[in-house]
Amino acid sequence: QVQLVESGGGLVQAGGSLRLSCAASGDTICISGMGWYRQAPGKERELVAAITSGGSTNYADSVKGRFTISRDNARNTLYLQMNSLKPEDTAVYYCNADSTIRWYCTMGDYWGQGTQVTVSS
Repeated sequence: QVQLVESGGGLVQAGGSLRLSCAASGDTICISGMGWYRQAPGKERELVAAITSGGSTNYADSVKGRFTISRDNARNTLYLQMNSLKPEDTAVYYCNADSTIRWYCTMGDYWGQGTQVTVSS
C-alpha cells in the first residue's frame, strides 16, 4: 500500500508560480510511474504531467513550456513546478502513483487527497 500527500497549493495571481509536492509513504519501493492530474468543477480529471521511474516525462499540451515535473526517488517525493500560471489552471491537483508486480508488490493505482490551486486574473 502507498499513501500520497500533496502540499503547496494556494492562491496566486496570473503569471505567478507555485511548486506542488507529493510525499509518498508506505510501500514506496513498489512505485513505478507517477503523475499529476487536475480536476476543475464540472470537468473530467485530466493528466497534467507524468514521469517514469527512469525520468522520462510527458506533459499535457496546455502546460508544456510552463510546468515541470520531477521526482526525488531517494526522498520519495514528486514535484510539479508551475510557472506562468493562468486562470484556466485553476483546479484541484492530485498526485498519482502506480505500482507494478515485482518482488512482493501488487498492481495498483494510488491517489492523494488533492490540493487546491486557484489562479486569479
